[in-house]
Amino acid sequence: MELTEAKKQRKYLLVIAGPTAVGKTALSVKIAQHFNTVVINADSRQIYKELQIGTAKPTLAEMEGIKHYFVDCLSLSEDYNAGKFEKDALMLLEKLFKKHDLVVLSGGSGMYIDAVCQGLDDFPEVPVEVRAQLEKELKTLGLEVLQKELEKKDPEYYQQIDIHNPRRITRALEIIRSSGEKFSTLRKKHLKERHFKIVKIGLYREREALYQRINKRMDQMLSEGLLDEAKSVESFKHTNALQTVGYKEIYGYLAGEYDWEETVRLLKRNTRRFAKRQMTWFRKDQGYTWFHPDQENEIIEHTETQIGKDH
Repeated sequence: MELTEAKKQRKYLLVIAGPTAVGKTALSVKIAQHFNTVVINADSRQIYKELQIGTAKPTLAEMEGIKHYFVDCLSLSEDYNAGKFEKDALMLLEKLFKKHDLVVLSGGSGMYIDAVCQGLDDFPEVPVEVRAQLEKELKTLGLEVLQKELEKKDPEYYQQIDIHNPRRITRALEIIRSSGEKFSTLRKKHLKERHFKIVKIGLYREREALYQRINKRMDQMLSEGLLDEAKSVESFKHTNALQTVGYKEIYGYLAGEYDWEETVRLLKRNTRRFAKRQMTWFRKDQGYTWFHPDQENEIIEHTETQIGKDH
């Protein structure tokens, strides 16, 4: 369906967010089909061409002919982050809104979604010596020591992020040590204005149902060759994209830190924990209205109601 002429005066970004394996891709495709539009992918790892299996990247069949942006567009050799995504996505939206009145933004990377919806904060400059000291501590003391420091100094942010991602941990500690303030306090002090209206949909499943889907998906990834994929990009294992759930566990196995049975256990456990942290991130945003992925009609009705309120 197309929006009525009256509603075309304003442009809309429909955000569909939620934890890994909840069913974002299938639902986003159905919604995009209904509104005759496209999907901007907000996933910090699906942008990389080399990562197919471990990122649960949507296949051409799953996309059902719906154009998805920011999938398979960069190489692991290219540095990318939420700040660059904000700039690129906003430039893309300017073009897409010339043709579409509503665009879907779907993904599980909360920071990428926040970057597009409200912008990223301009944090204070971090002294070179602070960054160097943290890098040294990470190498000599290990990640766990830095995790504990962050948990003590900023428990709110600690509960929201993937604590196994050293880039996230050290970035937060850089700001905390150099500014003397909590990272969570400095975030989102000044929201940026957007020229489009944003409607936020959060997807949820009961915990046990979600965990079963996560375990099943991990078994599928392993059977499809996740181990070989991780090996093929091992030269990039230091990058932020691979210091994440699904790859770092395998690199631990390849380094002889544990056996394969333990690797599989860690992959499933850490993915479940990651999903829990994703939900914590999205739940803190009161702008989301929550639905089960099967509630396609209710989501469409809610979206159209929100659009109708503007006119």
